[in-house]
Amino acid sequence: MLEELIQNSVKEAIAIQHHLEKKESLEFIKILANWLYECYEKDKKVLIAGNGGSLCDADHFAEELTGFFRQRSRPAIAAISLSHPAHMSCVANDIGFDFVFSRAVDALGKEGDLLVVLTTSGNSNNLIQAVESAKKQGMKTVAFLGKEGGKLKGVCDLEWIVPGFGFSDRIQEAHMSAIHIAIEVVETMICSPCLSATPS
Repeated sequence: MLEELIQNSVKEAIAIQHHLEKKESLEFIKILANWLYECYEKDKKVLIAGNGGSLCDADHFAEELTGFFRQRSRPAIAAISLSHPAHMSCVANDIGFDFVFSRAVDALGKEGDLLVVLTTSGNSNNLIQAVESAKKQGMKTVAFLGKEGGKLKGVCDLEWIVPGFGFSDRIQEAHMSAIHIAIEVVETMICSPCLSATPS
């Protein structure tokens, strides 16, 4: 019984990774890597937001940019995960949880910055509000989505939908794989200037 459960889960995990091989997935990763590189090149920053497990992925994404991924010699890339507990509890308590991310975008976002939102449903009101705030400030917006894309489908400048899985865990696994690959690409672009002219 347990062996069958494990085997089925492994098959699911492998199947979700195959979604990365699709043309639209590869194009998404390429454009995202170029936009991350543009933030580095133009001295802009990346703001990243998500709820629950996706908030943990936002933290992970940000620390790989500000810290290190594979290249120990490359400069730090400015990135902030919108996850500070004091800020979130303050805003949630005073005006509501729907505004915890948009308020942070209002405070930290500037024209030319990049907002990345991670949501497996696409229906999180606080992320929808954050995207609206980012657009008002002239920021580019990127959405990592799942299932049918939800309310955020078609809203951001760049989106990637991982369909066909009803649970968030597998979708988040695919999201993190794409994030890791995009960071690997942008690190390579920074350390190999001949690659940095790749059009977005």
